[in-house]
Amino acid sequence: MNNSKIWLSSPHMGGTEQKFIQEAFDANWVAPLGPNVNGLENDLEVYLDNQAYVGALSSGTAAIHLGLILLGVKAGDEVICQSMTFSASANPILYLGATPIFIDSEEQTWNLCPIALEKAIQDRMNNGKKPKAVIAVHLYGVPYQIESIREVADKYSIPILEDSAEALGSSYKGQKCGTFGDIGVLSFNGNKIITTSGGGAIVTKTAAQKDKAVFYATQSRDNAPHYQHSHIGYNYRMSNICAGIGRGQMEVLDKHVALRRQMHDFYVAVFSSIEGVEVFSTPNDDYFANYWLSAITIDATKTKGITAETLRLALEAENIESRPLWKPMHLQPIFEKYPYYGKKVSEELFDNGLCLPSGSNLTEEDRKRIKKVIELLFN
Repeated sequence: MNNSKIWLSSPHMGGTEQKFIQEAFDANWVAPLGPNVNGLENDLEVYLDNQAYVGALSSGTAAIHLGLILLGVKAGDEVICQSMTFSASANPILYLGATPIFIDSEEQTWNLCPIALEKAIQDRMNNGKKPKAVIAVHLYGVPYQIESIREVADKYSIPILEDSAEALGSSYKGQKCGTFGDIGVLSFNGNKIITTSGGGAIVTKTAAQKDKAVFYATQSRDNAPHYQHSHIGYNYRMSNICAGIGRGQMEVLDKHVALRRQMHDFYVAVFSSIEGVEVFSTPNDDYFANYWLSAITIDATKTKGITAETLRLALEAENIESRPLWKPMHLQPIFEKYPYYGKKVSEELFDNGLCLPSGSNLTEEDRKRIKKVIELLFN
């Protein structure tokens, strides 16, 4: 029997990436600028329905860092951040010497709870510290409650940094994720919907904002014949080689989204007759999710004691990778000393949830192996 590794979310090449890479080598554009960088930015802007300007960077984390700088975050400021997310959403807050304020999730989209958000803003303001920005995340490609979060943020005139690292290809009411925030962030890490091997992008409302981000990303070099620097800069620009991979990947983005959504449908069917297991899905048709990762929650009181960890170990025994949901930031050793607002939604999700193999390159044989493990465990 085939026992090769089934990965949670591995890179999936489309076939034309080499063409763009070869063009870069042939033209000797092996640098953090060039035709592929410009081309990828243009491809992304078109994909986002020309609703924004895009700057290609070395990582999604770099985009969050520069996004916070563009929003004016400085040392001593406070930044609100969704607690249930990857640490890259929160780390740049500390890069700037600011303080993260963590917020619980709500049960529908598993994202930033608007009720807890408003309570946190009011409490911080009562303590004499108005938050400088809100970082909202589209977890696993499911959009957050766009209108509710925007309403709260606008009420207190606080900008939103939209972490769309997991949500390229997702949308809400027909509008693409990445374009809802005052600043948006995309990621092209190796495990994302499309990849540039490593890379990301900042999404801005104006060309001036994009130009400023690119300025910071290229060591803040002033316009002078010599090297002159009046601002702190960073080495955050994407290379022309990586951008070439991205250009090829853009040609298969919609296909990859469709395949990820098929994996989600596969799990819905597999678990449909298993009591106590819920597949994470959008709350209604206003939400369109790329389902970057398909995730489930397990109620062990209804599964005769089978837990998310039981399933993870059963899959691991068959060389199939799965992973617990993101451990909330307010439970992480590096962040546990910072303020947290909300209940225990994110904690319960972490305790009872599991991410399942979701790659767009999974085969029918892979699905049969996954299904067999699940059926043997639960039946």
